[in-house]
Amino acid sequence: MIEFITSVNTAVNSFIWGVPAMICIIGVGLFLSLRTRFIQIRRFPYAIRTTLGRMFSKKDASEGAITPFQAVCTALAATVGTGNIAGVAGAIAIGGPGAVFWMWISAFLGMCTKFSEVTLAVHFRETNPDGDLAGGPMYYIKNGLGKKWMWLAYLFSIFGILTVFGTGNATQVNTITTAVRSALTGYGILPDSAVGTFNLAMGILLASSVALVLLGGIKRIGSVAEKLVPFMALLYILLSFGVVFFHLENVPGVFSSIIQGAFSPSAVTGGVVGSFFTSMKRGVSRGIFSNEAGLGTGSIAHACADTDNPVHQGMFGIFEVFADTIVICTLTALVILCSGIPITYGQDAGAELTILGFTSTYGNWVSIFTAIAMCCFAFSTILGWGLYGARCVEFLLSAAFIKPFMVIYALVSIPGATMDLGLLWSIADTFNGLMSIPNLIAVFLLSGTVIRLTREYFSKNA
Repeated sequence: MIEFITSVNTAVNSFIWGVPAMICIIGVGLFLSLRTRFIQIRRFPYAIRTTLGRMFSKKDASEGAITPFQAVCTALAATVGTGNIAGVAGAIAIGGPGAVFWMWISAFLGMCTKFSEVTLAVHFRETNPDGDLAGGPMYYIKNGLGKKWMWLAYLFSIFGILTVFGTGNATQVNTITTAVRSALTGYGILPDSAVGTFNLAMGILLASSVALVLLGGIKRIGSVAEKLVPFMALLYILLSFGVVFFHLENVPGVFSSIIQGAFSPSAVTGGVVGSFFTSMKRGVSRGIFSNEAGLGTGSIAHACADTDNPVHQGMFGIFEVFADTIVICTLTALVILCSGIPITYGQDAGAELTILGFTSTYGNWVSIFTAIAMCCFAFSTILGWGLYGARCVEFLLSAAFIKPFMVIYALVSIPGATMDLGLLWSIADTFNGLMSIPNLIAVFLLSGTVIRLTREYFSKNA
């Protein structure tokens, strides 16, 4: 059965992440950048100034909404996760150091894509029967493109529901389990004979924790996210900067290998990774896995924010992609490449490669702190994607199906803790690609609305 799933997934993945994905993701990002006159460059200082200042506004949100700070934390909770830790490691192992360069390219264009997604989500959102704000790709397709495009909204919702189980849950649980297991085995606390039982126990514990938070609704998700995200990001950034500081002499060579490897991967990987397209594909796909620009999912959280201005909220899209990929993903790559740990190119790798980069610099004691940081990263991602899945279920079926979905979503944590890592990542990549296609078509068709709203906003807030 596993062999059949693997073969089918490989065939679909090869097609989705071949030329079609590169055209859609890079093409739409470039198109939006040109139409907005590269707003991610022109308005970058404004975006950082307004988002950082507004994020920490602690005013209470109106009923059915969350504060701007909770909205950005919920969105960041979903983006800052295993894509930053295990995803970067896997991209480097399969695509070589050059994959990092293509992550940067996808992030640069993705800033404008995510700005557009968030702007559209807030502009076209609705208030559901329970009084909660609901929005995202399915709603800007429905309210922006009209009935003839409803099939595209349904397609996004179907792919969205399927995607959350892999991208939002299973891969995250796998990373938590790996991080905790590595810390325990490093101190000799967990014998090899008990690994299987430990994985199962972690799956059950995480399933219970996820259900407890998600069944509390959007308010509880936002409350947990605003506490976890700042803590985990600060801890991880400090530890990463420490590794770079202790290996400063390697930094120039690392950046050289990233640039050279982007166009000639075989020269950097000893011929193991010989395909330029492999490096690009891994970098772009894992970059999107990390920052979600092009997937449209982050806009679902932003649509819940207590705000009246779509473009102002859209600035968070620029900030999130920058913080997620340009800052945190780059730091992860530097931890792996600067530390000088051995990398077996051509073979799948995950969080254990990043952990090795930390422990080789600080010693085994740091595995405790990296395990805590990675658990926070991954657990918060599970919560954010749980919200995304719930909104897709609500749109496709009705609000009555949300709680049963939450229960099933939580239970996926159990197989997620015990399944093969390589297959999990591959399936997650496939569904990410499938979900991005209807969203990118919609953003492309609604680009005129984005331009109009942006011009109106900056004519009053120059």
